[in-house]
Amino acid sequence: MDHLILEVGTACVLVAIVSLIAYKLKQSIIPFLIVLGMLLGPHAPAIGIFDLSFIESQEVISFLGRIGVLFLLFYLGLEFSVQKLINSGANIVAGGSAYVTANFLAGLAYGYFIGLPLYETLIVAGMMSVSSTAIVAKTLVDLKRTGNPETELILGMVLFDDIFLALFLSVMSGLLLSGATSVGNIALSLAVSIGYMVLFLLIGRFGPPVLNRVLRITSNEIFVIVVFAGLFFVAGFSETIHVAEAIGAMLFGLALSETEHSKRIEQMVVPFRDFFGAIFFFSFGLSIDPFTLADAVWLAAGAAFLTIVANFVAGMFAGRNAGLTHKASLNIGLTMIARGEFTIIIANLGVSAGLMPVLQPASALYVLIMAILGPMMAKESKRVYNGLNKIFKWEKPKRKKVGEAN
Repeated sequence: MDHLILEVGTACVLVAIVSLIAYKLKQSIIPFLIVLGMLLGPHAPAIGIFDLSFIESQEVISFLGRIGVLFLLFYLGLEFSVQKLINSGANIVAGGSAYVTANFLAGLAYGYFIGLPLYETLIVAGMMSVSSTAIVAKTLVDLKRTGNPETELILGMVLFDDIFLALFLSVMSGLLLSGATSVGNIALSLAVSIGYMVLFLLIGRFGPPVLNRVLRITSNEIFVIVVFAGLFFVAGFSETIHVAEAIGAMLFGLALSETEHSKRIEQMVVPFRDFFGAIFFFSFGLSIDPFTLADAVWLAAGAAFLTIVANFVAGMFAGRNAGLTHKASLNIGLTMIARGEFTIIIANLGVSAGLMPVLQPASALYVLIMAILGPMMAKESKRVYNGLNKIFKWEKPKRKKVGEAN
């Protein structure tokens, strides 16, 4: 433990340097930080007192990264109106169902086509169906799209995807780890998750008068303590009832979004969101061993290609069904392309149950590909749209006026 603080400090300095490089190149910092983490970790050397393997500090860095996810999702929740989210309920169910169905069916077809056994095929389908809430949130913030019309639908679809994740993990855990599953227990777990989410939406809708009085605190010091205490307690409690802690943080943000203090909270959260969020993507990279990826290239590349196609189809359906433009609809699919920690959790479930070991490195490489492509494609969504528009003819090219410059 002698060099724990030094290791964490070294990690922070490296994260800062790489973030500056990404900023100079006008690129998202997410793929840069993930690759940085991959290049370091247990296989990296120690240079004098600087241990780049981060073995001693790995748990601390991982915990700081989890805090980063909480701040990212909490901030995202603060950015939205609960009333608008409730009003979009039908569109969210339709869009979320289309998203999960398109990706899950693509996974089933892929597993069958390459000859995987049934359980491995189900695991691959689950891996391909769950987006990364952290990367989606970071992408929306980085690209300043939190106010875009399609973003409320994306938020709702993320919540829907989390419900699917809870159901999928419950079913597969029963099938793989116990040989059977109780329909009653699955239904109860699902009902608790949905009820918990509805509770926070109701608090956000009808609770602001009470919350306003509770948070009417002049001292910034006490205000920070109260808000952060609520955030971490809600996130931690959410895990105990099988709702992801990140989703719990988002729900807490939604509950506070309608209060008179929401802007004050946002200003307070931003520095923590940016710093701890960067640590999360670095720690995520540390968890990927690049030397295990070679044998899984074929499986991961095929899954990545099908995910992009499925996301395009689902995003277009979700957006057009909600009355959004083709461009906004495309943004939905591109923004939700990224895959993250939940995909690896699903793969680890399969490996722990004795399924094919290749699932673990395949999930890591698949996540790396999608974590890099997701933010990049979302950032270049205008170019992607213009390219696809030439094929699908969604919108006629605007004619230049006489004398208009090229």
